[in-house]
This record gives sequence, C-alpha cells and structure tokens, in this order.
Amino acid sequence: MDLKPRKISEQEKNTGEVTLTGFAPFTLSVADLEPVGREERERRAQMRESTTYWKDAFRRFRKNKVAMVCLLLLVLIGVFAFVGPLFSPYAYDEQVRGSERLWPCLEHPFGTDSLGRDMMTRTMVGTQISLVIGLFSSLIVLVIGTTVGAVSGYLGGLADNIIMRVCEILYTIPDILIIILLQISLKTALDAAFPDMAMGTGMISIFIAFALLYWVTMARMVRGQILTLKEREYVLVAKALGAPARHIIRKHLLPNAVGTIIVTAMFQIPAAIFTESFLSFIGLGVSAPMASLGSLSSRALDGLASYPYLLFFPAMMIALIIFCFNQFGDGLRDALDPRFKE
Repeated sequence: MDLKPRKISEQEKNTGEVTLTGFAPFTLSVADLEPVGREERERRAQMRESTTYWKDAFRRFRKNKVAMVCLLLLVLIGVFAFVGPLFSPYAYDEQVRGSERLWPCLEHPFGTDSLGRDMMTRTMVGTQISLVIGLFSSLIVLVIGTTVGAVSGYLGGLADNIIMRVCEILYTIPDILIIILLQISLKTALDAAFPDMAMGTGMISIFIAFALLYWVTMARMVRGQILTLKEREYVLVAKALGAPARHIIRKHLLPNAVGTIIVTAMFQIPAAIFTESFLSFIGLGVSAPMASLGSLSSRALDGLASYPYLLFFPAMMIALIIFCFNQFGDGLRDALDPRFKE
C-alpha cells in the first residue's frame, strides 16, 4: 500500500480533507484526527464484565431451558425421595390389613400392593435407593477412572499401551456375568460380614462390579484430555522447573480437564440407575422387603392386567430420573465445553 509522505496540496488545505491513496482510496477529515474526549472514550469503552470460567459456564447453562427444568425436576425428585418418607404415615414395609390392592386414593395416592403396603412410601424409598446407588457408583467411577486415565495419559509409551489393553479387555466383559459370579462366590462371606444389611448383599456385588468394570469409559475420556493438555506450554514449563509428575497431574492437568470429568461422571449416574433397576427387575438387586424401583416394577408384573398402577409409578420414576440426568448432562457438556460458541 503506497502511503509514502507527501505534501498537502492547497486544495486539501482549503477543504480540510486529506485523501490517502493505496489499494482502496479513502478520505479523512480534520475532525477525524482530533483527540477523543473523556466522555467519548467512556462511551466507546463498553467492555464486557470480568468473569471466571465457572461463572461463564453457569451463564451459558442458564440459557439452556431444558437443562434448567431437568435440574429443577431432579431437586424435586431428591426431596420426594429423601424428605418424603419422613412425613409419610406409613413405613415402607408396613402392612395395612384390609387395604390390600387399593387403587390410588386420598389415603394412598399411589395405591397399595397385595400385602397392603403403601406404594407411595415404597416408591419414595425405591427412588432413594436408586439415587444413592447412582451417586455412589458415579463416585467410584470418578475416583478410579480419573486416576487411571490421568496416569496413563501422562506417562504414555509402554505404560499407556499396557493400561489401555487392560481397559479394552475389561470393556468386553459382560457386567451381568460378573455380578452373578460375584453373588454366587461371595454370598456366604457377604452374609456373614453384613448380616443386618437392609438392601441385601446383592447390592455389594453390584458396587464391586462397578469398581471393576465401569471406570473404563471415564479412564479413556480422561486419558484423551491429558494427552492433549500435557503438550501445553505451562506443562512444559512445570517440567523444566523440576515439578514432580504427581504435582503436574494434580495442579495443572486435572483442573483443566475438569469439564470432561464432570460431564462423564454425570452421565454415569443414569447408567448406574438403569443397571441397578434392571438387575433388581431380574432378582439380582435389593432383597425383600427393601424396595428399589426395579424390584417394584418386577413385582408389579404379576397383576399387570388388573392393577397397572403398581407398574406405572415406579416405571415412570425410572424414566423421569434417567431422562432428567441425561438432559442435565447434555446441558453441562454444552456449558463446560471450552470450544462452545454462542
């Protein structure tokens, strides 16, 4: 672009306009070259308010109406499950004589089963158990999967190959088979160790299976993030300064992968709830008289044609919990994704 110094012509002096020629000629007036006043600078300096990563993510999450509604529903479900039994006039195993197989009414909003037990209270307790199992299983997966994935991704090389091959082997093992084998082989020992456990020793087998198998997906997700992050400049600087691997993983890598970790853990909750419900449905979950949503649905099949309400309420609760957690997880993923563009 030809912007070499030149003399201003008499015509330009008289008109007060200077024409600059180059690839695209344009004209500046004398007023355009005057200093900007204070009020003008303040008017033009409309900068965005300073924010943090979490504040910015929460701002994006609030714009997702579906995720916000699902979050509200999950809060209400939690209140229903954990606070509701405290105000219920019936215990989950209390049998009310003369009230067998009552349809929903004011006294029993969800009806009663064949033994006269209040279905609303049992649905509350079943929802509580399902939520506890989902949250506890997600915590197990979070701890094991994050640790294994971070170590594998940071070390790389032979260690990474060995860990990933082990993950691939575990990924091919059917979880139902492992739970059945654990229940058969550990039943006597678990019954002796936990004789008064209300949920039954079958739930311990489910937790062991989660600890053995379900962390694989989390480990692979975290490993992928660590492989990308460990090549960043701040990690190379930390290595050059002699920082140990444990410090780099804990202080530099995992905090920058926290979005992926939270989203993956959140999606693990509905998966665990569905697995527990399925296992309880086929008789491998909680032990009677304790109820879970899966066991309530299983027992309702015997009188499905005559008493469909026995299946409707626990099945609806399972579907609602899984749907809300999945939509809530989608909202978190969109909010925490650093590549998100408005």
